Amino acid sequence: MLLWAAVDGWRRQMVQHGHEQLGRLLDLATDLRRGIDRLPGLQTLHSRLVGVEASRELDELKVFVDLTELGISGYQAADRLRRHHAIDPHLSDHRRVEAMPTLGDDEHTVASLLAALEALTTADLDRPPSVDLPPPRALEAEAVMLPRDAFFAPSEDLSAAKAVGRVCAEQITPYPPGIPAPLPGERVTGEIVDYLQSGVHAGMVIPDAADPEVGTVRVVA
Repeated sequence: MLLWAAVDGWRRQMVQHGHEQLGRLLDLATDLRRGIDRLPGLQTLHSRLVGVEASRELDELKVFVDLTELGISGYQAADRLRRHHAIDPHLSDHRRVEAMPTLGDDEHTVASLLAALEALTTADLDRPPSVDLPPPRALEAEAVMLPRDAFFAPSEDLSAAKAVGRVCAEQITPYPPGIPAPLPGERVTGEIVDYLQSGVHAGMVIPDAADPEVGTVRVVA
C-alpha cells in the first residue's frame, strides 16, 4: 500500500505541477551544459547524440561530459568528485562522466557542480590506463547454445586466457553501459576478454561475474 500511495502521490504532483517542475529542470540542464562547454578540456555530448536514430530516445536531463581532451578517465573524475566535493555522478566510463539534475537540484547545486568540474580541469591526475575497446561488431559474440541451457549446464571456472573459444556459462556485464559481454551460451573471444580485463584495470565495475576481476571465466564444462 505504501508503494501504491507513493506512486499515486507522484502522479498527482506531476498532474498539478509537472510542466512547471520539469520545465525548470530542463532549463537547469541547459544552463549546466553551457557552463561545462566553457570549461577548458571539457565538452558535453548533447548535440553529437542527436541523430536520425537516437534523437527520439535522448534524455535531455542526462548531461554527458567528454573528458578526452583533459586526458583523464570518467572513473578518475567520478572518484575525485566524490572524494573532494561530495558530488556523486550518475555514471562514468573510460572517457566520460554523466550528471543528471533532479527535482532536488537548483541553481546552487548546479553552480557547485560547475565549480567542482572547473577544479577537475586543473587537478594533477595520472594518465589513466587504456581500455582495449573493440569495434562494436566484435562485442556481438557468436551464440552457440540457448542461454538457459548454458547457464544450467555443468560448468567450470577457467583462467580468462583458457576460456577463449569456450561457451560462456555466466553473464558478464560491464557497467556502464550495462550490456552483457558475453551472455551465457555465447562463445568467449579474446577481444572480449581483453576489453573486460583492461576495463577492470582502468576502473570499470562488473557486478555480476563470478570473478569481478575477470581473472577467470565460468564456461560450460
